[in-house]
Amino acid sequence: MVGLHDATRGRLLFGGDYNPEQWPESVWQEDIRLMREAGVTLATVGVFSWAAIEPRPGARNTGWLDRVLDLLHGAGIGVCLATPTAAPPPWLGALHPETLPRDESGTVLWYGSRNQFCASSPVYREHAARITEDLARRYGAHPALRLWHINNEYGTACWCDTTAAHFRAWLRARHGTLQALNTDWGTAFWSQRYGDWNEILPPRRAPYLVNPAQVLDFRRFTSDALLECFTAERDIVAAHSPGVPVTTNFMPLFAGQDGWRWAAEEDVVSVDVYPDPAAAHDDPAGPAHGALVHDLTRSQAGGPWALMEQAASAVNWRPVNQPKPAGTMRLWSLQAVARGADAICFFQWRASRQGSEKFHSAMLPHAGEHSRSFREIRDLGAELARLAPAHGTQVAAGIAVLHDWPAWWAADQPGRPSAEARYPELLAAWHHALWQRNLTCDLAHPEARLTGYRMVVIPQLYLLTDAALDGIAAYVRGGGTLVCGFFTGVADADDRVREGGTDARLRRVLGLETVHEWWPLAPGATVAMSDGTAGRIWSEDLEPAGARTVATYAEGELSGRPAITRHTYGRGTAWYVSTLPEPAALAALLAGAAEEAGVVPALPGLPAGVEAVRRGTLLFLLNHTRAPVTVRLPSPHTDTLTGHTHPAELTLDRHGVAALTPHTPHT
Repeated sequence: MVGLHDATRGRLLFGGDYNPEQWPESVWQEDIRLMREAGVTLATVGVFSWAAIEPRPGARNTGWLDRVLDLLHGAGIGVCLATPTAAPPPWLGALHPETLPRDESGTVLWYGSRNQFCASSPVYREHAARITEDLARRYGAHPALRLWHINNEYGTACWCDTTAAHFRAWLRARHGTLQALNTDWGTAFWSQRYGDWNEILPPRRAPYLVNPAQVLDFRRFTSDALLECFTAERDIVAAHSPGVPVTTNFMPLFAGQDGWRWAAEEDVVSVDVYPDPAAAHDDPAGPAHGALVHDLTRSQAGGPWALMEQAASAVNWRPVNQPKPAGTMRLWSLQAVARGADAICFFQWRASRQGSEKFHSAMLPHAGEHSRSFREIRDLGAELARLAPAHGTQVAAGIAVLHDWPAWWAADQPGRPSAEARYPELLAAWHHALWQRNLTCDLAHPEARLTGYRMVVIPQLYLLTDAALDGIAAYVRGGGTLVCGFFTGVADADDRVREGGTDARLRRVLGLETVHEWWPLAPGATVAMSDGTAGRIWSEDLEPAGARTVATYAEGELSGRPAITRHTYGRGTAWYVSTLPEPAALAALLAGAAEEAGVVPALPGLPAGVEAVRRGTLLFLLNHTRAPVTVRLPSPHTDTLTGHTHPAELTLDRHGVAALTPHTPHT
């Protein structure tokens, strides 16, 4: 099976987007020299080069690309060759305005930027296939080619008439008959019943709330329409270069694609990560967000993955774009390696002097090769070469956090009990609680096989399919530990509220008779609990049926009512948490449940802000604080990055990292 190992060839990859078409050829030799000096092993070429390759319809200008690939190959640098279909040239939109996307109000999104394409447009797809076919035929056997990169950061949605026709065809395939669609969408409400397929439109701007089942299906459809574009180009390049893996770069925790469905169609799962340096220092959850994205990407990949883009320092698209303080770029890059990345890449190699991203940092910044930023890049390249023992290895996790895009799409629509209960923030809060205690976790689809995990966590899954509910019940019944958050199992796959308000199978697992009412809290409000902690965002009026009450609400209308419960179901245990406990309380609850389930931290007793994760034989320690910290070790360990052996403890500098292996004395 083709995978990332076919591109890496036994080493961690290091590099970034290379856009030589923005520069005179006299600069290219300097680029090659400095890439070699920095230890670059992979250059992503061609991401936005459609106009350079096809300056007018049907023309081909590939001589410059021939020379670039030959130069890189001659320097021993592999190429990740991109199809340029994320940025159609102006002539396509001018000649074929039907390829341009429209928003919910019907406004055309014109060319002059990027991503100006309708994924349902046959004309766009035809032109994209032609240029992809020509590139694949010309370069599919080039010796520099290591990886194919399709398009870039898919995510454009469209509401045009072409999309409407495509949507209707998709709905026919999903629902079968118009009668079934009316039932599944609940169109008896507000007189929305459809009598003809042609009456159905994408959920365009309307006077008030749009049918939530229609919106949910349109989110599914949009993801699938974009996926059709990806797989069409993937199949073209794969036919010309068997054995060369294919990827496209996800955006981090992005709502626009069903990442589980997409990952199943990729040889290599890759992601772009751009945390805010300012927020990461001011917010203790900042480093945990990177860990969440890494864990999700690794879980989608089922193993090693690629960090396709990050910033060497500042970006250009925030209101205020601060640079990364010294050591931060290294710290975040090695965090990705610790959590399973086999490729560490950047946008971009050389900083652009023109265009919208001219103030976006680069591996080689405007300040040149003698800058602090380039020195850090060069040092990172040398360290990645020393981390060969990490290559291809797995990150062991005893906990699975269930995550689902349709559940996200359904839960975050208007018309719910509370707009404060935002799915991505709840997911991040629960993952952060595990990260804080150095409890490594995977993320998993709700219908995934869960038997390999000692504990399963559900921060919130408002929508759960029958298959997911049956699988969760079987997991607990067979001896697993479940910790379940509020407002879970409420709706089915069509956003229809389950009988009783919460699915009966889940209530049996949790030992609950019913949830009488959902009782969301006002913005910023908290509710005290009997264990001395507090909850926020949400509360519920629970009626136990066998579950033991662990904590009750200690104030307000629900005073004395259960807040957190624990229930034995079959050979397993199920916890229910009907509020969002304050961060320390949630971390303590999850750590206690994990200990009972037999899950141990990567390294216990660490100072606050120090992350520990095991990958293969390596124990990574990462100091996310701005001061040195001392870490006690259970036995002598040797740091792969420095070669130093630490008998009983080591000191991590500000933003310091160690990659430790148990020390074996020579005899």
